[in-house]
Amino acid sequence: MDTVTLAVCTLNQWALDFGGNCGRIKESIRRAKEAGAAYRLGPELEVTGYGCNDHFYENDTYMHAWEVLADILADKELHGIVCDVGMPIMHKNVRYNCRVIFKDSEIFLIRPKLFLANDGNYREMRWFTAWTKTREVETFSLPPIITAVTKQKHCTFGDGVIQTEDTVIGNETCEELWTTQSPHISMALDGVEIFCNGSGSHHEFGKLHVRVDLMRSATAKCGGVYLYSNQHGCDGERVYYDGCSLIVVNGEVVAQGRQFFLEEVEVLTATINLNRVRSYRSVASRGIQASTSVAYPRVNLESSISKLDLSCYETPSLSAVHYHTPSEEIRYGPACWLWDYLRRSKTNGYFLPLSGGIDSCSTALIVYSMCVIVCDTVRGGDLKTLADVRSVVGDITYVPNDPKELCNRILHTAYMGTTNSSSETKTRAATLANDIGSYHVNLNMDSIVTAILSVFQTVTGRTPEFKMNGGTVAENLALQNIQARSRMVLSYLFAQLLPWCRSKQGALLVLGSANVDETLRGYFTKYDCSSADVNPIGGISKKDLKGFVEHSKDAFDLPILHEFLHATPTAELEPISADYVQSDEVDMGMSYEDLSVYGTLRRVMKCGPYSMFTSLVGKWSATLSPVSIAEKVKRFFWFYAINRHKTTILPPSYHMSPYSPDDNRFDLRPILYNAGWGWQFGKIDETVKLMEEGRAQV
Repeated sequence: MDTVTLAVCTLNQWALDFGGNCGRIKESIRRAKEAGAAYRLGPELEVTGYGCNDHFYENDTYMHAWEVLADILADKELHGIVCDVGMPIMHKNVRYNCRVIFKDSEIFLIRPKLFLANDGNYREMRWFTAWTKTREVETFSLPPIITAVTKQKHCTFGDGVIQTEDTVIGNETCEELWTTQSPHISMALDGVEIFCNGSGSHHEFGKLHVRVDLMRSATAKCGGVYLYSNQHGCDGERVYYDGCSLIVVNGEVVAQGRQFFLEEVEVLTATINLNRVRSYRSVASRGIQASTSVAYPRVNLESSISKLDLSCYETPSLSAVHYHTPSEEIRYGPACWLWDYLRRSKTNGYFLPLSGGIDSCSTALIVYSMCVIVCDTVRGGDLKTLADVRSVVGDITYVPNDPKELCNRILHTAYMGTTNSSSETKTRAATLANDIGSYHVNLNMDSIVTAILSVFQTVTGRTPEFKMNGGTVAENLALQNIQARSRMVLSYLFAQLLPWCRSKQGALLVLGSANVDETLRGYFTKYDCSSADVNPIGGISKKDLKGFVEHSKDAFDLPILHEFLHATPTAELEPISADYVQSDEVDMGMSYEDLSVYGTLRRVMKCGPYSMFTSLVGKWSATLSPVSIAEKVKRFFWFYAINRHKTTILPPSYHMSPYSPDDNRFDLRPILYNAGWGWQFGKIDETVKLMEEGRAQV
């Protein structure tokens, strides 16, 4: 029985952390060898870390990458296994995103990426060039540091495959699996049996389903073994690489790695009978196509990776692939991202303005979830996480056993009330803080607001009033913004000094808690609490946050969350009276549910005002007239346009939503619009008129 044991590795790499990245790569190779694997696959650009961004322009990055590879090649403990490592390489003064395949101290093939990811969060074409010479290879001159180790001066570079004595192995890197005409199709027709995909794929709601479906579809149609290795962790970016490496055979998943976890190295193996692939491909129509396929250049690896061993059993297919629910994705993904950010930023915890509303509540729950995961990981024996916890809390003897106690050390919360705040939100915030263990303080900001207003009154001789007291819209908005912006100043003051008040060293990172819908609409004060250090919920909708809080009520046994779920969302920046309580949805002039629809149509479906209107007519015509739908669309685009500039100052947010308006790199749209949208709105009005005339005739 021709069986082969293959390994895929999930590594928590960090941009430019060459020493740490090298250590994790070596550890993964050791574990793969111990598991009996003949082939080890690692994530995309694992040597440098995927998120180097413009550091890929720097020659130093390439020099240090070769230094890391030389260190790995020289380590004889790592010999005896074929390794597939991801790193950037310069060939003829052109920068490529590459895979390097080697065994012992010999490099066999450098395979550059053919199709680069260049949309959404990805900008690979900014730094790299795609290899466009399909099925062509060239001679690559190895740098002296490699020659000193391998005694090689040259190796093969290009779109080739590895031919061993018993099988053929090919590569497609990350984006290439997602393209319409993926390389695995032509490779399969040329006899490639094992496809290796080193990836840097970030987490987004439901994205794992797409990855699994693509690999299942690829191997169900072409036959073969698909190895998928993904990075996990923060890597210094707004995204979280969510791991979940996979091994798929003939359309069936045989091994699945974890998606959210703290350990820095995970190695997943499976033993495969290669004859299964050959039998699966015994289809007449495939044989006709394969017989006329154009051959790939083959690089010979003069050894076998399989073994004839009747006692070596195949890894069975999984009964089911494990997928997290959306609420679980919120519970685990941002929590792991926050842990990476905290431990690598060398700060000592987080500070969160806790308002008593569902957004800041969700943020606090994510930090508490982080503490639960940390405690579970330490109990599981991970010494690196234990060392990181001790560094964060500043205690070299500390062992985290209780998430609530750990949360008290790491999370600091404050209720920042004014005369416009209610006793209900104050009580909810205090109860939640007590239940999760955060170090909580209450404060009243009225004196600060009064002091700022007194300066204005002294200079102008005018006293602004809220609208309920006869003030104008401008006065009402300004009085709200004073309160919101004062909270930002106080947040950073308390973040710097609360550890000192507790006789501890260091400082805290300020957490923001603005959801993606409010950001899309621009319903926040510029330079208020949204101007934090990081925001774990910046890519999550209000609807999904409510689902997460509902999930957390039972998962963490927190009955107080029932009150958060049934409270009216309110900023509490205007006076409360017997017949008036400020409401977010009333202020915005649109519901959170509608905002999710607008966001998806705008970003995911790529709709402008007119196409959004026509789409919504199809969705909403049973309950709303064309006139009403047109008014909704125009109202949304008006506020979107006049508030777009606010997105330029948003803190780094965990990217989770495909309709995030993050201005940094995901959503590259103007920040200055003609908010009247004259031509576009005119087209909508013209269509509405025609539709109304048609209805009248009917």
